[in-house]
Amino acid sequence: MKKYNVIGLMSGTSLDGLDIAFCEFTFVTSKWVFEIKQAETIRYSKAWQQRLTSIANGSAIELVKAHIEYGELLGKYTLAFITKHNIKAELVASHGHTVFHQPAKKITFQLGSGAALAGQCGLSVASDFRSLDVALGGQGAPLVPIGDRLLFHQYDYCLNLGGFANISSENKNQRIAYDICPVNIVLNELSRSIGKEFDRGGMLARKGTINIPMLEALNKLPYYKQAFPKSLGREWVEEIFMPVLKKNKSTVADKLCTVVEHVAIQVGKSMGTGKGAVLITGGGAYNDFLMERIKANTKLKVVVPGKKLIEFKEAMIFAFLGVLRMRNEHNCLSSVTGASQNNTGGSIYHVK
Repeated sequence: MKKYNVIGLMSGTSLDGLDIAFCEFTFVTSKWVFEIKQAETIRYSKAWQQRLTSIANGSAIELVKAHIEYGELLGKYTLAFITKHNIKAELVASHGHTVFHQPAKKITFQLGSGAALAGQCGLSVASDFRSLDVALGGQGAPLVPIGDRLLFHQYDYCLNLGGFANISSENKNQRIAYDICPVNIVLNELSRSIGKEFDRGGMLARKGTINIPMLEALNKLPYYKQAFPKSLGREWVEEIFMPVLKKNKSTVADKLCTVVEHVAIQVGKSMGTGKGAVLITGGGAYNDFLMERIKANTKLKVVVPGKKLIEFKEAMIFAFLGVLRMRNEHNCLSSVTGASQNNTGGSIYHVK
């Protein structure tokens, strides 16, 4: 029986902050067992939030500088977390912060130098989990489904409601997964336009009215007709999704209400007439209005776990990807990403 103690770092496109999870994984009788032992979210300063938002439009030297400095920031956060909780870990597995994701052009880039991170925290680091898959012709995303398959096999579907909604399930002994649609990356941006960090519980959206022409325009976006594997990035949101909202003169409440309905419809379609249970995690699970609308669009049993798993499932699974990387086992599935083969992604930086 082998145990692995690993720290997972996750920064989502919704810019909520950095999720840090210290996890223990044990391989027992051909099955993986996990425990999230410590976890917390560190909010970004306004300066870093703005920098992460705008870095895609910066110069090459600004990007490289941010890559190193953000890696150092992650390392400092990790070291403070280790010290605070008196943690002994063998690896840090970092998602980084997605700046560019255009797999059709063989482009994907996660900000946060693994070398800089390792230099600051003093532990070995695994980072850049997407690049190999993209080089093999895949989407490089989503990466969480290998964790869904090995750690949450008791559920028929695993749905995460973060910056984007993504889903995974088994289909003829293959894991199928893809990004469904944007969620918090849009809802939070709309909320920030009126001075709110986010729409707590969906209360503002609940007060709004669905704009039918806007809803129809969103539901007709070509992405939703594409076959999987497929994934979404900030570029698509800015170039395709947001213009539909911006050209409409509706109130922010109406736009929020309309986007919530759009998400519920697309999530419902992704599960079709499936039976069984769906595990829902991610910040969107706290949006009561969104959850009501999703439940209205599916016949599946909706399972919402405890706070720790809702908030830190992705960080925990990235820790797990790091474990698989250490074991030289596949941590990226071609059935999910469309790559030419299953692969073992992640660059490792050893400091000891």
